[in-house]
Amino acid sequence: MSETGSRLRKLLESPNFEPQNYVKQLSQLSDGDRDLQEHRQKVQSLADETAQNLKKNVYKNYRQFIETAKEISYLESEMYQLSHILTEQKSIMESITQALLSTDKDETSKEMQAAFPKETEELKQRTLTSLLEKVEGGKNIMDTPGRHLVYNGDLVEFDVDNMSPVQKVHAFLMNDCLLIATWLPNRRGAVKYKYNALYELDSFAVVNVKDNAPMKDMFKILMFPDSRIFQAENSKIKKEWLEILDETKKNKATKDRHSKEEVAPAPPARAEVSTNPFDLEWIQELPEDLDVCIAQRDFEGAVDLLDKLNEYLKELPVTQRVKALRATVEERVRQLTEVLVFELSPDRSLRGGPKATRRAVSQLIRLGQSTKACELFLKNRAAAVQTAIRQLRIEGATLLYIHKLCNIFFTSLLETAKEFEMDFAGNTGCYSAFVVWSKSTMRMFVDAFSKQVFDSKESLSTAAEWVKVAKEHCQQLTEIGLDLTFSLQSLLVKDIKAALQSYKDIIIEATKHRNSEEMWRRLNLMTPEAVAKLKDEMRGCGVGSFEQFTGDDCWVNLSYTVVAFTKQMMSFLEEGLKLYFPELHMVLLESLREIILVAVQHVDYSLRCEQDPEKKAFIVLNAAFLHDTVLPVVERRFEEGVGKPAKQLQDLRKSTRPVRVNPESTTSMV
Repeated sequence: MSETGSRLRKLLESPNFEPQNYVKQLSQLSDGDRDLQEHRQKVQSLADETAQNLKKNVYKNYRQFIETAKEISYLESEMYQLSHILTEQKSIMESITQALLSTDKDETSKEMQAAFPKETEELKQRTLTSLLEKVEGGKNIMDTPGRHLVYNGDLVEFDVDNMSPVQKVHAFLMNDCLLIATWLPNRRGAVKYKYNALYELDSFAVVNVKDNAPMKDMFKILMFPDSRIFQAENSKIKKEWLEILDETKKNKATKDRHSKEEVAPAPPARAEVSTNPFDLEWIQELPEDLDVCIAQRDFEGAVDLLDKLNEYLKELPVTQRVKALRATVEERVRQLTEVLVFELSPDRSLRGGPKATRRAVSQLIRLGQSTKACELFLKNRAAAVQTAIRQLRIEGATLLYIHKLCNIFFTSLLETAKEFEMDFAGNTGCYSAFVVWSKSTMRMFVDAFSKQVFDSKESLSTAAEWVKVAKEHCQQLTEIGLDLTFSLQSLLVKDIKAALQSYKDIIIEATKHRNSEEMWRRLNLMTPEAVAKLKDEMRGCGVGSFEQFTGDDCWVNLSYTVVAFTKQMMSFLEEGLKLYFPELHMVLLESLREIILVAVQHVDYSLRCEQDPEKKAFIVLNAAFLHDTVLPVVERRFEEGVGKPAKQLQDLRKSTRPVRVNPESTTSMV
């Protein structure tokens, strides 16, 4: 950067820089419009340089951005699992504590009731009665003996789907149920609310909703398959609702358990197990336990209960009660399956990679739904791959885009394959579905790849380089025994064939154009450096004997047309071999044959028409170079790249054998 540019950069980066004063001062000091234009160009060039540097830094760190995003996604999934485990541990510890303290609480409660036998209970009921008088349609709620108010307050209900406010409600938490009442717009006397819904405490689960501005201070009530979301006035009131709801539910569960223990008669000493399986408590409570597990998204617990039941019922005869129980359980299985299917649907969040689907997939397999689990898993991953490809932006160099496209697609395919192998290890029948899915997703990749590589009319060498990149990424899949190279090639064959034929036509047109201006003169490269460079190029093409056509000076004993043709044809051959696979064999072979015929026919025509003996001898020299030097190199290089000889090229060379004849004769080739 020039000294003036450095000073300008420092001035613009100064914290005290004021644009208005700077422009005013610049206008006063400039001699005219030309100075302002020059200064504007300097500022513009500095802005372009800054933008270019910023873009380079973004490209430089792009891979790190991608890896960081993946790690964050994996960490989020692991944190969710850890939170689930901690919640279960907390529940277990609280149950143990509750059991230890229940005796002390019962003794304390008995002492309070002995001291105040009726006052406390009557006060709670009077409070509830006075509040329920304000609820339209809530008079019958007090018909249940022993029901009293625990907590109440105003809440705002939100729509579960779009998180928009629905209505203002008043919630009444009682010792055995939760009443939701809506506010009346037109009050009638003391009545303020209208009855909306009443939920038994053991029929729903309470879930905290994480704050995400502007959605704050919310909690969710889950009543499978429905749910409702409420917002408290502030975080303190929300915390009170969560704590009191949790404590009230536990108290009711403890009370119900003690009531069953008091009512249930002691079993005879001689009978350890009831002879009637339907007298077992866990079987009687199984449908309700399944509902709770489904509502709390405890899929593993629900499937464990089903496995336990199926194992137990294996030894029992098929009676009407067994059939009725199975019918009841089948309804829960259907509900559980629907929830698991929804967990795997593409409409759900696709973040977290294939591992995020493992929980739902494993439970579907345990339910005997391995085919459905396989189908949903592959649909989920196909949607994830398609979304990743669509979100990939085309910025900067095309080669960078191709690298990112290949990295995203083949990495996703590799991760999906590893997860599939882990989830469906015992279901070998699903592997064919994965192979079919892999081929269909490969088509998505090839569509995006071809649109950028072949539709943009890039050169053949560029297309060959990018196809090579795709093949190298595809080879990564072989480490898990999945080889999709053939699928990739078969999907690319149409575009590669068109590219080869298009580039062949370009070479033929260029050769014909040079032929039309042919003067049959020796090529003068003007400098020894240019001669040395041409020798290196020919040596790189495989024409090792080219030095015999050059001397100590800057002249080459060949025409410019023949030298240019040789370089262009050898380049076409090398790029064609990079793109080669068996389906393209005849296309590449016929293209080479057509290109060679254009040059050979031109030499033949010139030799027949030329009358000058010196020029005729020079033409014969060029013909010998093509026949004895160039065509054998083409045949040898083609055989090395393909693995088998090209009989068509051999026949072509034999049919164009030059013949040394009298210079006056017009016969040139046989």
